[in-house]
Amino acid sequence: MSSRDSGTRTRKAPSERRHEIVGTAARVGLTEGLECVTLRRVADALGVQPGLVSHYFPAADTLVAEAFTSATRAELDGLLPEGPPGPGHETPLSTLRRFFHLIASTEFDNVSKLWLNARHLSRYRPVLRDHVIEAETLWCRRIEQLIATGTDAGLFHCADPRAAAIRVLVAIDGISVYINSSADTRTAPIADLARTVAERELGLATGALAAS
Repeated sequence: MSSRDSGTRTRKAPSERRHEIVGTAARVGLTEGLECVTLRRVADALGVQPGLVSHYFPAADTLVAEAFTSATRAELDGLLPEGPPGPGHETPLSTLRRFFHLIASTEFDNVSKLWLNARHLSRYRPVLRDHVIEAETLWCRRIEQLIATGTDAGLFHCADPRAAAIRVLVAIDGISVYINSSADTRTAPIADLARTVAERELGLATGALAAS
């Protein structure tokens, strides 16, 4: 008898079990790649039978897509929390400084690799493609809202926050193409590309969005 069959297992609520499956699939996708997100691989990570995973996700492509969304949504919420900052909290300017500092670090390398992985696979997987498009739209909306808030407050000078947000995202995505390259390739002159693009788009002095 395998270890996954031994012992007493507490039955979990369907919503809790589904959340657990998606979270585990997201971790597999981040560390091993979305191609490794299979019903059996996720079941092994959870210590359950594949049939339990397939009960919630009869199609593996759906689990892959939701794993991608779970991982990238957690990243977005950590980097650019939804809603305007409250009194005494970060300003749009300080939020963007923190944002560019974090995305330039190695902390988010696995998520950058996940985005690159998902964009490639989405050519062949329609469900994943829909999730990628939805995630891209959400990212653009968050950055646009932040730019608009900063512009209204007089911190930025931007006539078209949406267009600026798109150009900033294009710069970020362009850098991520090199995520699997050597460290030397990923440093100067591209390391600060996204930040400097944002500074130009927002009418800021060079270095205004650099971490202090």
